[in-house]
Amino acid sequence: MAEAETSSSSSSSSSSSKLRMTKTHRTTPRFEEINADVLQNILERLPVPSFASATCVSKLWNRVCNRILSRPKLASALSLNPSLHMAVEEVFDKVLSEPIRPHFALANIGSGFSLIDAFRLITKRLGSSTPLIVSTASGLIGRDALTNEFREVKPDGDEVGGYVEDIDTGIVFTLGYVPGLKVDAIPLLETAKEPQEAMTDKFVKDIKDYTASVSGCTSPVGIIIFGDPRVDMKPIIDVLDYAMPEETVIVGDERGHFLYRSGNETRNVSGRTKPDVIALTFARDKDKSSGIGDIQFHVALSNGVSAVGPIYKAASVRVDIPENTTWLTARREGDMRVLDGQRILDDIYDEMENHTDESPDLYIVVTKRRKYRIESDKTRLITSLAVHGVIQGDEQYLYVDGVNIKTGDYFQFYHSDSNFALSSSSDAYVNLKSLKKDVFGGLIFACCGRGESFFGRCNIDSSPFLDSFPGVPLAGIFCRGEIGRGSSSLIGESNKEKSAHCCMHVFSTVYLAMSYTSACLEC
Repeated sequence: MAEAETSSSSSSSSSSSKLRMTKTHRTTPRFEEINADVLQNILERLPVPSFASATCVSKLWNRVCNRILSRPKLASALSLNPSLHMAVEEVFDKVLSEPIRPHFALANIGSGFSLIDAFRLITKRLGSSTPLIVSTASGLIGRDALTNEFREVKPDGDEVGGYVEDIDTGIVFTLGYVPGLKVDAIPLLETAKEPQEAMTDKFVKDIKDYTASVSGCTSPVGIIIFGDPRVDMKPIIDVLDYAMPEETVIVGDERGHFLYRSGNETRNVSGRTKPDVIALTFARDKDKSSGIGDIQFHVALSNGVSAVGPIYKAASVRVDIPENTTWLTARREGDMRVLDGQRILDDIYDEMENHTDESPDLYIVVTKRRKYRIESDKTRLITSLAVHGVIQGDEQYLYVDGVNIKTGDYFQFYHSDSNFALSSSSDAYVNLKSLKKDVFGGLIFACCGRGESFFGRCNIDSSPFLDSFPGVPLAGIFCRGEIGRGSSSLIGESNKEKSAHCCMHVFSTVYLAMSYTSACLEC
């Protein structure tokens, strides 16, 4: 009897123990069964390497990771560390501190760093499949990787605390994730066998062919372009402007040494072959899933030059090809007298007698009517505006930078003007603010003549974007020739100029804003 009671008691104890274990098992979920919202909260805090590993844990984790990256993203960081290796480490640590899948990368470095060394370090860290452009810049714009302070820095040679500050090192690094778009770097390659016109036509064709292969049409959403200092970018940009529809945005740096890597290995070059131009091309993905929304590019402009004096007509033109300069005489509009360079400049300086800026830079903006044709297209007459820097004038000629000015072309003088630039920056803010879009990132291409030394205050070039979109990632450079082509309403062209595009600017700041419309809002 006692044995039976003992056995019964033991059995009852065993059953209770199993029941407790069952209840405990049911009320304590396994790690992989964590609520998806909680899991997302955890995963979206992971750095990129850990996040990439998490996508492989299970189907649930993969779905949550895809949900985290359902929207586009731009991540950027600035480092002014004088050590190239440490600067690259700092910006990579920052941009990879949150989940992102790199679709493209831009790295802009100070002239004090080695371009080839920077390219090798970044390529090693980034991997082999992401399109990449590394370029030298005249100044850097971005948020500091260590302090989170937003900064505009360039080697102005300003005296600070009794010594001359000369910041010529540093890097600003940008990674972009743009679902719904395909991105690749398309080069215009230098060749001694083909004239530039033929190579430019091939360059445009390569861009269109790539776009057609991934999107089904030949019109890219946008192009970020870099030109080599030894190349005249004006005719190349004119052809691109002619060949691309109005909705295609083009921004970039006219003159900056660069190296690149394309996602398509056949486009990469080695040895002595050197590209004249590189175009990071963004095209719509014809195979994007139905849940992915729409990315748009928008351009705004802060102009930094104002017109002075009458309109002139080129009376005679000589070209110095080795020096890439043009020698002009001209007539004032409505006056038959031919004026030499010294007389023209005397008149302009008289007009500028009360100008407040010391020794402003002078330019002429030439209205050019030229015939263009791409491949089998019909030849069309296109009107464009081209800016040429004024070198000097004497009793024979007015000397200006660049070529492709013809007898009979009309031009007007412009000068750098900080007061006008401040007013134009306010206009750029209004134009950006008017977008009413979900902006997820931006890039800035500012003239190296601007910045604190031009305005007398810091961060003026960045403020229109930062004030319009607080907290949105922004990066940029100071360059020697800013390129900006986009909607005339945002750029602020007058009605008179709408038929004559000006895609290459001076003493200006070009803003690229990237916006996203979710798929549910499109329905």
